[in-house]
Amino acid sequence: MVVDDEALVRSGFQLILRAAGDIDVVATATGAQAVREIGVHKPDVVLLDIRMPDVDGLTILRQLRALPDPPVVAMLTTFDSDEYIATALRSGAAGFLLKDTEPEHLAQLVRTLASGGGVLSPKVTRSVVDGFLDSGAGSAAVDSVSRLTDRERDVLVLIAEGLSNADIGARVHLSVGTIKDHVSAILTKLKVNSRVQAALVAQRAGLLRDGD
Repeated sequence: MVVDDEALVRSGFQLILRAAGDIDVVATATGAQAVREIGVHKPDVVLLDIRMPDVDGLTILRQLRALPDPPVVAMLTTFDSDEYIATALRSGAAGFLLKDTEPEHLAQLVRTLASGGGVLSPKVTRSVVDGFLDSGAGSAAVDSVSRLTDRERDVLVLIAEGLSNADIGARVHLSVGTIKDHVSAILTKLKVNSRVQAALVAQRAGLLRDGD
Protein backbone atom coordinates (compact mmCIF):
# COMPACT_ATOMS: atom_id res chain seq x y z
CA MET A 1 0.00 0.00 0.00
CA VAL A 2 1.22 3.49 -0.86
CA VAL A 3 0.38 6.43 1.41
CA ASP A 4 1.16 9.90 0.06
CA ASP A 5 -0.64 13.23 -0.15
CA GLU A 6 0.17 13.63 -3.86
CA ALA A 7 -2.05 11.69 -6.27
CA LEU A 8 0.71 11.65 -8.90
CA VAL A 9 3.12 9.93 -6.52
CA ARG A 10 0.51 7.37 -5.47
CA SER A 11 -0.44 6.50 -9.04
CA GLY A 12 3.19 6.44 -10.19
CA PHE A 13 4.31 4.02 -7.48
CA GLN A 14 1.20 1.90 -8.06
CA LEU A 15 1.89 1.66 -11.79
CA ILE A 16 5.57 0.76 -11.29
CA LEU A 17 4.95 -1.88 -8.64
CA ARG A 18 2.03 -3.56 -10.38
CA ALA A 19 4.18 -3.90 -13.49
CA ALA A 20 6.50 -6.16 -11.47
CA GLY A 21 3.93 -8.94 -11.69
CA ASP A 22 4.50 -10.45 -8.25
CA ILE A 23 3.47 -7.35 -6.25
CA ASP A 24 -0.15 -6.38 -5.66
CA VAL A 25 -0.82 -2.77 -4.65
CA VAL A 26 -3.99 -3.38 -2.65
CA ALA A 27 -4.73 0.32 -2.13
CA THR A 28 -3.35 3.85 -2.08
CA ALA A 29 -4.35 6.53 0.39
CA THR A 30 -3.74 10.01 1.71
CA GLY A 31 -2.49 10.43 5.26
CA ALA A 32 -6.00 11.03 6.62
CA GLN A 33 -7.22 7.79 5.04
CA ALA A 34 -4.16 5.69 5.86
CA VAL A 35 -4.94 3.95 9.16
CA ARG A 36 -8.52 3.12 8.13
CA GLU A 37 -7.49 1.76 4.72
CA ILE A 38 -4.63 -0.26 6.20
CA GLY A 39 -7.10 -1.80 8.65
CA VAL A 40 -9.37 -2.78 5.77
CA HIS A 41 -6.78 -4.06 3.28
CA LYS A 42 -4.10 -5.36 5.71
CA PRO A 43 -1.08 -4.89 3.41
CA ASP A 44 2.19 -6.66 4.13
CA VAL A 45 4.23 -3.54 3.26
CA VAL A 46 3.35 0.14 3.53
CA LEU A 47 5.31 2.86 1.74
CA LEU A 48 4.50 5.92 3.86
CA ASP A 49 5.25 9.55 3.04
CA ILE A 50 7.10 11.08 5.96
CA ARG A 51 5.69 14.60 5.40
CA MET A 52 2.02 15.20 4.63
CA PRO A 53 -0.16 18.26 5.27
CA ASP A 54 -3.14 16.50 6.86
CA VAL A 55 -1.29 14.10 9.19
CA ASP A 56 2.45 13.48 9.26
CA GLY A 57 3.94 10.09 8.55
CA LEU A 58 5.54 9.74 11.98
CA THR A 59 2.14 9.90 13.66
CA ILE A 60 0.79 7.23 11.32
CA LEU A 61 3.90 5.10 11.87
CA ARG A 62 3.40 5.14 15.64
CA GLN A 63 -0.27 4.19 15.22
CA LEU A 64 0.66 1.30 12.93
CA ARG A 65 3.40 0.02 15.23
CA ALA A 66 0.81 -0.18 18.02
CA LEU A 67 -1.33 -2.63 16.02
CA PRO A 68 -1.31 -6.32 17.06
CA ASP A 69 0.10 -7.36 13.67
CA PRO A 70 1.62 -4.23 12.11
CA PRO A 71 2.72 -4.10 8.48
CA VAL A 72 6.32 -3.47 7.51
CA VAL A 73 6.66 0.29 7.00
CA ALA A 74 9.25 2.14 4.91
CA MET A 75 9.17 5.92 4.85
CA LEU A 76 9.08 7.91 1.61
CA THR A 77 10.84 11.25 1.44
CA THR A 78 11.99 13.78 -1.13
CA PHE A 79 15.10 14.68 0.83
CA ASP A 80 18.06 12.48 1.73
CA SER A 81 18.73 14.68 4.77
CA ASP A 82 15.20 14.80 6.18
CA GLU A 83 15.45 15.55 9.90
CA TYR A 84 12.59 13.14 10.60
CA ILE A 85 14.43 10.09 9.26
CA ALA A 86 16.34 9.25 12.45
CA THR A 87 13.11 9.58 14.45
CA ALA A 88 11.32 7.27 12.01
CA LEU A 89 14.05 4.64 12.32
CA ARG A 90 13.92 4.78 16.10
CA SER A 91 10.11 4.49 15.92
CA GLY A 92 10.31 1.19 14.08
CA ALA A 93 10.43 2.04 10.37
CA ALA A 94 12.09 -0.70 8.34
CA GLY A 95 13.93 1.92 6.29
CA PHE A 96 13.36 4.82 3.98
CA LEU A 97 13.27 5.44 0.25
CA LEU A 98 13.73 8.61 -1.71
CA LYS A 99 10.86 9.35 -4.05
CA ASP A 100 13.31 9.55 -6.95
CA THR A 101 14.37 5.91 -6.47
CA GLU A 102 15.00 4.34 -9.87
CA PRO A 103 11.85 2.48 -11.02
CA GLU A 104 13.82 -0.70 -11.77
CA HIS A 105 15.01 -0.80 -8.14
CA LEU A 106 11.67 -0.13 -6.47
CA ALA A 107 10.15 -3.60 -6.85
CA GLN A 108 13.22 -5.32 -5.42
CA LEU A 109 13.25 -2.97 -2.44
CA VAL A 110 9.61 -3.85 -1.73
CA ARG A 111 10.45 -7.56 -2.00
CA THR A 112 13.25 -7.05 0.52
CA LEU A 113 10.84 -5.36 2.92
CA ALA A 114 8.23 -8.11 2.48
CA SER A 115 10.81 -10.81 3.25
CA GLY A 116 11.85 -9.17 6.52
CA GLY A 117 14.81 -7.11 5.33
CA GLY A 118 15.48 -3.42 5.87
CA VAL A 119 16.21 -0.85 3.19
CA LEU A 120 18.00 2.48 3.09
CA SER A 121 18.15 4.61 -0.02
CA PRO A 122 21.62 4.43 -1.61
CA LYS A 123 21.63 8.23 -1.43
CA VAL A 124 21.37 8.26 2.36
CA THR A 125 23.77 10.90 3.61
CA ARG A 126 26.46 10.44 6.22
CA SER A 127 24.73 13.05 8.36
CA VAL A 128 21.58 10.92 8.55
CA VAL A 129 23.49 7.79 9.56
CA ASP A 130 25.63 9.64 12.07
CA GLY A 131 22.61 11.51 13.38
CA PHE A 132 21.17 8.24 14.60
CA LEU A 133 24.39 6.67 15.78
CA ASP A 134 25.59 9.77 17.63
CA SER A 135 22.42 9.85 19.71
CA GLY A 136 22.48 8.40 23.20
CA ALA A 137 20.58 5.33 22.04
CA GLY A 138 22.97 4.75 19.17
CA SER A 139 26.08 5.11 21.30
CA ALA A 140 24.74 2.71 23.92
CA ALA A 141 23.89 0.19 21.22
CA VAL A 142 27.40 0.33 19.76
CA ASP A 143 28.81 -0.49 23.20
CA SER A 144 26.48 -3.49 23.34
CA VAL A 145 28.01 -5.17 20.27
CA SER A 146 30.55 -6.81 22.57
CA ARG A 147 27.66 -8.70 24.23
CA LEU A 148 26.84 -10.58 21.03
CA THR A 149 27.95 -14.15 20.54
CA ASP A 150 30.08 -14.99 17.51
CA ARG A 151 27.03 -16.43 15.75
CA GLU A 152 24.96 -13.34 16.55
CA ARG A 153 27.71 -11.16 15.09
CA ASP A 154 27.63 -13.22 11.91
CA VAL A 155 23.86 -12.83 11.70
CA LEU A 156 24.13 -9.09 12.39
CA VAL A 157 26.48 -8.64 9.44
CA LEU A 158 24.02 -10.48 7.17
CA ILE A 159 21.18 -8.32 8.50
CA ALA A 160 23.26 -5.29 7.53
CA GLU A 161 23.59 -6.71 4.02
CA GLY A 162 19.79 -6.57 3.78
CA LEU A 163 19.18 -10.33 3.76
CA SER A 164 15.88 -11.82 4.89
CA ASN A 165 15.70 -14.44 7.64
CA ALA A 166 15.34 -17.18 5.03
CA ASP A 167 18.40 -15.95 3.12
CA ILE A 168 20.44 -15.68 6.32
CA GLY A 169 19.41 -19.21 7.30
CA ALA A 170 20.53 -20.53 3.92
CA ARG A 171 23.84 -18.70 4.21
CA VAL A 172 24.73 -20.05 7.67
CA HIS A 173 22.86 -23.38 7.38
CA LEU A 174 20.35 -22.77 10.15
CA SER A 175 16.54 -22.90 10.22
CA VAL A 176 14.44 -19.76 9.80
CA GLY A 177 13.13 -20.24 13.34
CA THR A 178 16.66 -20.27 14.74
CA ILE A 179 17.51 -17.13 12.77
CA LYS A 180 14.41 -15.40 14.15
CA ASP A 181 15.62 -16.23 17.66
CA HIS A 182 19.07 -14.81 16.86
CA VAL A 183 17.56 -11.62 15.39
CA SER A 184 15.39 -11.12 18.46
CA ALA A 185 18.40 -11.56 20.74
CA ILE A 186 20.46 -9.13 18.64
CA LEU A 187 17.82 -6.40 18.77
CA THR A 188 17.48 -6.86 22.52
CA LYS A 189 21.23 -6.78 23.22
CA LEU A 190 21.78 -3.76 20.96
CA LYS A 191 18.77 -2.00 22.50
CA VAL A 192 17.25 -1.21 19.12
CA ASN A 193 13.83 -2.05 17.68
CA SER A 194 14.48 -2.54 13.98
CA ARG A 195 16.83 -4.33 11.62
CA VAL A 196 17.84 -1.04 10.04
CA GLN A 197 18.98 0.35 13.38
CA ALA A 198 20.95 -2.85 13.97
CA ALA A 199 22.56 -2.48 10.54
CA LEU A 200 23.64 1.08 11.33
CA VAL A 201 25.17 -0.10 14.60
CA ALA A 202 27.07 -2.81 12.71
CA GLN A 203 28.46 -0.18 10.38
CA ARG A 204 29.65 2.10 13.16
CA ALA A 205 31.11 -0.85 15.11
CA GLY A 206 33.32 -1.75 12.16
CA LEU A 207 31.70 -5.12 11.48
CA LEU A 208 31.20 -4.45 7.77
CA ARG A 209 33.73 -4.67 5.00
CA ASP A 210 34.38 -1.62 2.84
CA GLY A 211 31.58 -1.31 0.32
CA ASP A 212 28.95 -3.28 2.33
